[in-house]
Amino acid sequence: MTETAVTHDERPSAEEIILYDKDPKTKIATITFNRPDHLNAPTSDARLRYADLLHRAEVDDDVKVVVVRGVGSNFGSGADIPEAMEMEMDPTSAGRIRELRVDDADSINFPPPGSYRHGASITQWYANSAAGCRSLQDFKKISIVETKGYCYGWHFYQAADADIVIASEDTLFGHPAFRYIGFGPRMWTWAQTMGIRKFQEMVFTGRPFTAQEMYDCNFANRVVPRDELEAEVDKYALACSRTRPTDTVFMQKIFFELMKQQQGEYMGSMITALFESLGGTAQPDAQDLSLDEETLSAGINNAVKSNDDQFPPDFRLSKSGRRRP
Repeated sequence: MTETAVTHDERPSAEEIILYDKDPKTKIATITFNRPDHLNAPTSDARLRYADLLHRAEVDDDVKVVVVRGVGSNFGSGADIPEAMEMEMDPTSAGRIRELRVDDADSINFPPPGSYRHGASITQWYANSAAGCRSLQDFKKISIVETKGYCYGWHFYQAADADIVIASEDTLFGHPAFRYIGFGPRMWTWAQTMGIRKFQEMVFTGRPFTAQEMYDCNFANRVVPRDELEAEVDKYALACSRTRPTDTVFMQKIFFELMKQQQGEYMGSMITALFESLGGTAQPDAQDLSLDEETLSAGINNAVKSNDDQFPPDFRLSKSGRRRP
């Protein structure tokens, strides 16, 4: 969730939100989410830049390892939901068309609201690496994700798709969409990584899991105090960069990719996209929180926090909510 709603023109550029740096000597590149005042929420343009940067790193012989981290107290709490709602309500669909990487938006007649393709066009797109949701899954070099604070929503995708996850003790993992939509594009992978019983608990209760819980179910590789986090990540990154030749790493990643595809990873993305595409047919119960125009107008953060208070403190998504009795 983002802290406040802002207009598209007021949002920072993709280049400001997603920083990139590489060190050819160590062959380590770093992707940094840099929007701490909005819990590192990427815009749609920023997600596309993220996908492009991973593609660039994959073909760059100066890079063997990519570290993904966030500025500030949190790794990130997911996508810019107010932007997504603005795009959904825009009668021109200009933002959606741009997110689908169509440059000449004026020449496109986007499927109308109420049609299956209106929603399916974007949810099916999220199963494509170029969309920035499963890009790390297809990355053929070593990826390390550094988590702290919130690791929710889109940022949770990155942790699940990474090769190695190093978490600070205070990290909370989960997907707020389980509370108000019910699906996330990478559910198949999450169930395989966490184990189906633990993942079902996350889905059906909507509660976040602590770093220790995620370590216990084999999602996180290491859990360390916050003040040791960056040093631990750097240690892992250097070790990975100094082992096998990059060609061998590429072959190893293909091996793991074949294994995941035999287990149905991409089919899982497509199946989840199908269910998300049908989401508009699901009728909410009277007490359910719905991400509609009325909710957005009233303030989405207020609505989410009010909904959060219906749950026990240790099931709440916000850190402040978890401290309230």
